[in-house]
Amino acid sequence: MLDSIDFSKYSDGLVPAIVQDIETSKVLMLGFMNAAAIEATLSTKKVTFFSRSKNRLWTKGEESGHFLNFKEMLLDCDADALLIKVIPVGPTCHNGTDTCWGEENNAAQFLTYLETVIASRKSESPDHSYVASLFAKGINKIAQKVGEEAVELVIESKDNNELLFLNEASDLLFHYLILLQAKGYRLQDVIEILKNRHKK
Repeated sequence: MLDSIDFSKYSDGLVPAIVQDIETSKVLMLGFMNAAAIEATLSTKKVTFFSRSKNRLWTKGEESGHFLNFKEMLLDCDADALLIKVIPVGPTCHNGTDTCWGEENNAAQFLTYLETVIASRKSESPDHSYVASLFAKGINKIAQKVGEEAVELVIESKDNNELLFLNEASDLLFHYLILLQAKGYRLQDVIEILKNRHKK
């Protein structure tokens, strides 16, 4: 990728790098990179920028421990800006917020990422993937599993074990996402219906 980046577009030889949480798609921060910063990022798997104030390479989290664990790098259509996908460790901003714009990096957005994982597992071997094995058994088995998880959640809701209740809620939500995909839908389709109902 280095050979494809147009470092000459800007006078300082740096390109902007937008950092995005790969699991939630939330934009976390903006930094600047030169070739050395990109190489350091790829080799250490910790996002590294060129700090204009320090005039040196700077690994995000080198002092705070709030690293940005590198997952993927994309180059834009003009070859002069980067999208860096990461898994953040703690808050990204030095002010202690999740993002440099003060926004919350909502964990609920993880569901969108989880849907992509479920979709990718559909084509795997049923012998090596629980999700693939459910798809292989068909819609009746998937629907049955959702029903079983719903009953287990109701049972746990009558007790006071918070951990068991939350685990059953997680199981139900996970299998619900599988059922949606088995029917050819995504969570966004359900959200649109809820949004329309809310308007009424």
